[in-house]
Amino acid sequence: MSTSTLSRSLGLKLVVVVVIGNIIGSGVYKKVAPMAAELNSSGWVLIAWVLAGIISLFGALCNAEVAGILADTGGEYVYYKKIYNRFFAFMFGWSLFTVIQTAAISALAYLFAQSLNSIIHFPPLLPALATINIGEVFYPFADLNVKLTAIVLIIILTWINTRGIKTGAGMSMAILLLVFAGIFTIIIFGLSSGSSNLNNIQLQTADNSTVTISAVFTAMLAAFWAYQGWAAVGYVGGEIKNAHRNIPRGIAIGIFTVIAVYLLVNTTYLSLLSTQQLNEIYNVGNKIAAVEAVRSFWGQNGAFFISILILITTLGCCNATIFSSARPYYAMAKEGLFFKKVEKLNDKHAPANSLLYQGVWACLLVLSGTFDQLTDMIIFAVFIYYGATTLGVFILRKKMPDAPRPYKVWGYPVVPAIVILFCACLVFNTIFSRPREAVIGVVLMLTGVPMYWWFKKRYAQSDTTDPNLNADQAQKNMDQ
Repeated sequence: MSTSTLSRSLGLKLVVVVVIGNIIGSGVYKKVAPMAAELNSSGWVLIAWVLAGIISLFGALCNAEVAGILADTGGEYVYYKKIYNRFFAFMFGWSLFTVIQTAAISALAYLFAQSLNSIIHFPPLLPALATINIGEVFYPFADLNVKLTAIVLIIILTWINTRGIKTGAGMSMAILLLVFAGIFTIIIFGLSSGSSNLNNIQLQTADNSTVTISAVFTAMLAAFWAYQGWAAVGYVGGEIKNAHRNIPRGIAIGIFTVIAVYLLVNTTYLSLLSTQQLNEIYNVGNKIAAVEAVRSFWGQNGAFFISILILITTLGCCNATIFSSARPYYAMAKEGLFFKKVEKLNDKHAPANSLLYQGVWACLLVLSGTFDQLTDMIIFAVFIYYGATTLGVFILRKKMPDAPRPYKVWGYPVVPAIVILFCACLVFNTIFSRPREAVIGVVLMLTGVPMYWWFKKRYAQSDTTDPNLNADQAQKNMDQ
């Protein structure tokens, strides 16, 4: 039996879990090393974390005002139809599918597999084929043992989320409690250990060089991956009780919590490892900064502990991302702007076909490249749309001045203006500092242009041939 109506069953507590669960993943353990390599100063690394947290908070507050007015399943896809038009909304939804959310799932699953491999040590698979590539972008056989493990994880979590929304959200809550316990264990024992030295955190660079604005932006690209994911709660807006009030509150509570945790845990890492050590970890490529930090005061047992914690964290974040990300494609399919089968729900009121399509593409992206390539590509793409959502605050204040607003963004119009300006700067900086990732992201997003016209033509034909759809309803659907 299938149905076409999602159930409103998530309260504020689970909204906060979805927000935090979509954010805290791999970045909290891995991104301090590339940031240190870029800035060469532990003090500036912390500043980059703070700046990224502030911008993320400002963006989240702007998103919360828009969500308070327009909350429904699909998140920004629904918002953009009201703010801009169907074409822009579709391009966002298609970007989620081709780059933003599916690549996030792939990156999280990939790091999970890397961590599991560091504990179990999978035998290499087809090492002779590791250098085979397509355009020096697609390396399907490199680290094939890790990639196949990541694919298996995506398949399992996708299946779990077909069992219903409360199953997926409940699993996220259980994992999140374990993650917080583990992270605070690192903070407490790390800062109190004899290996910790807060004097390691200095603004001066290791080689007395000058920290450039471009370097700060590039380092923040890594930090933003760690903060990425808070907007995903909007994708399940149609399944949240009192969504217009609970989404803004959930976003604010979740972001404040994550900023506090990130500052504490990264201060711990930087007190335990020098900038030079972090540079070496980054250059090796197959090491994780958090593992080496805990190893410094707990030895090999500590390395094992943090590896298990990374497994649990990435498992939780990957599950939360899979859980929330399939909803926009469902919303698009309901309007004929995605593959028709995706609009069907199973007997658990879960968008099973949407989850399946998402899972297949995420598995293909796992085969494409490395963790850092995937995450830089995601952040470049997502900040284009963060800027568009924030611009929507200004547009909606003009278009819908009398609409009920459960939440109004603090600091208007200065805060939204700062977010828009920052998004533009980050996008242009990424084009120059990470041109390969930017080009791949743009190409994947632009495949949405021909797909939009194909879906639109196909939907128009189905409207005229479906005897159960009268002309007035068909016209209404086309105008949405």
